[in-house]
Amino acid sequence: MTEQDRINILRKQLHEHNHRYYVLNQPIISDQEFDFMMHELQDLEAKHPELYDANSPTMRVGSDITKEFRQVKHQHPMLSLANTYNEQDVEEWYNQVKRGLEGEDFEVCCEMKYDGLSISLTYENGRLVQAVTRGDGVQGDDVTTNVKTIRCIPLVLEEGKGYPESFEIRGEILMPWSSFNRLNEEREEIGEQPFANPRNAASGTLKSQDSKVVAERGLDAYLYYLITDAEDVPQYHYESLATAASWGFKISEGMKKAKTLQDIYDFIAYWDEERKSLPVATDGIVLKVNSLRQQRHLGFTAKSPRWAIAYKFKAERVCTKLLEVTYQVGRTGAITPVANMQTVQLAGTKVSRATLNNEDFIRSFNLHEGDWVYVEKGGEIIPKIVGVDESKRNADAKPVVFITHCPECGAELQRLEGEAAHYCPNDSGCPPQIKGRIEHFIARKAMNIDSLGPETVDAFYERGLIKNIADLYTLTAQDINYEGNRAKSAKKAVEAIEASKQVPFERVVFALGIRMVGETTAKILARHFKSIDALRTATVEQLVEVEGIGEIIAVNIIRYFQDPVNEEIVNRLISYGLQMQIADTGLPQSNILEGKSIVISGVFTHHSRDEYKLLIEQHGGKNVGSISAKTSFILAGDNMGPSKLQKAEKLGVQIMSEDDFLELISQEGGIVVSTSNESDSPTPSEPEKPKGPVQLELF
Repeated sequence: MTEQDRINILRKQLHEHNHRYYVLNQPIISDQEFDFMMHELQDLEAKHPELYDANSPTMRVGSDITKEFRQVKHQHPMLSLANTYNEQDVEEWYNQVKRGLEGEDFEVCCEMKYDGLSISLTYENGRLVQAVTRGDGVQGDDVTTNVKTIRCIPLVLEEGKGYPESFEIRGEILMPWSSFNRLNEEREEIGEQPFANPRNAASGTLKSQDSKVVAERGLDAYLYYLITDAEDVPQYHYESLATAASWGFKISEGMKKAKTLQDIYDFIAYWDEERKSLPVATDGIVLKVNSLRQQRHLGFTAKSPRWAIAYKFKAERVCTKLLEVTYQVGRTGAITPVANMQTVQLAGTKVSRATLNNEDFIRSFNLHEGDWVYVEKGGEIIPKIVGVDESKRNADAKPVVFITHCPECGAELQRLEGEAAHYCPNDSGCPPQIKGRIEHFIARKAMNIDSLGPETVDAFYERGLIKNIADLYTLTAQDINYEGNRAKSAKKAVEAIEASKQVPFERVVFALGIRMVGETTAKILARHFKSIDALRTATVEQLVEVEGIGEIIAVNIIRYFQDPVNEEIVNRLISYGLQMQIADTGLPQSNILEGKSIVISGVFTHHSRDEYKLLIEQHGGKNVGSISAKTSFILAGDNMGPSKLQKAEKLGVQIMSEDDFLELISQEGGIVVSTSNESDSPTPSEPEKPKGPVQLELF
């Protein structure tokens, strides 16, 4: 495998893990594994600047911003910390600090790294006036109303405590283990999917539109960084937090000042064991130079402060007995083997099941029936098998053999070349696939039929009301209200189904559930082919010409539309009046960019990257992802990648500013920028977009 191939693989995998973590709240690898993959990609991209890609995961920023909340710009960016998983890196950081301070004595404040949702609290005259999530580091969601329900966060400080007139204090919103376990028990009782971990539960709770829900779930908070210009506040981190505690804030008791490297090691060793008895989840230790003056002297790198580092704990491991391997069928027909084990306590929760991923994963451990297996929680989130104690294996134990036929419908499984997973090919007759595709179709980011849910879909399917997504549009209120006691909800469901006919074409393409066609890919396809007829008649050659569409995705698209069952479903959806072509934006169009290949790079002020791509297409130009001698010009915003700039200069490619570009296309008349998906367009009430890169995680 070439290094270019490895770069492409890492980019694809990291994009998927980013989506699972930030969008689905369903991570399948640990933070440590993610960090290792990211570091490997960063190193490879540094070796190969010619393979620069503005959409690489190394250019992405995780964000917890939600459209339902008002976004607020942070007065001070909430930056990230460098992560480490070993004491050697801690020693290297310690020595770098020593060199940076030129031998001056310094103390290090050691504290717990809590695993929750970062928050920034602003107080004016002793009153809480605003609570904002970390968001993308530059701006976050205003969740003040919800935060006011968290009882450990003071709303009004006691007079006479000596606090500044104005200050900001940052920390972590957490869900204690007790609240987490109670919440998941309640969710399982009513048939809802339990939260994967307290962090996701805290995030989902704080983003609730109902503050009563937040109040009921028992969130907690620890504050760990004070920001103020007041001169009478101690100029040392540890002492400033002790002062904040005297004002009424909940500060971690697990803090200690260290004067030597050995003091730091002792702190890490102590809490690596003691953290298991804490009432909340932690995932490491944070080390900060204690003096604020020395912090300012040490400053920042491009990505993180030089005066702080995060040490991540290694995942807890237990050994338990494998009882049996069962198999689940997903929406796309993918078969997932699951290890069912004797229940054990792991990282604060009871564990009895762990994913085995695929046949190759099972073979890599030479797994046998009845084996004793080692289990970890990746990032203390998802249980996974990491080893086998072969010394405990029975002499007559048989190897675990992957199934050959679907456990739900009996169809013979297939494994496509180059893929690790097995698939059930009976997508039109396998119940879990049918119901999974319907659930995908009604989801918020697809057709947004919010009056229906997984339980409703299952009930409708079992009653024979729906066998595919098109059947939804034949449902009547009478069908739904067959028992006569659900008239109101039946009417609401039928109205939601009818309203979904106005969902834009891009989301319809996504809702179809074509394998490997996610939200972004669906948008690319819709904007390129403009209509369902053009898309379903496209050849592999035409599909791979589209930027971002590879041969595997193209084959999946062809296979989907060639299936007679899918063809009938799509025809029915057309007849029911769904949006099957890009809406006319009414934008003025011209051929002023005809024949020009344009690269977009950087961060823009006036419009988003997607809007500029749309404008280029509407004025006859072509969007391309990499610079070559055939590139007409680069539309450059702030923070254009240095490798792209260097390559442009070498090839003599013109670099055009945002304002010059807008002036160029406006020569054909005024322009009005709009996109067919409202979520991509800023509204007048949104704050200005950041002009520079932002970082992950609050320090």
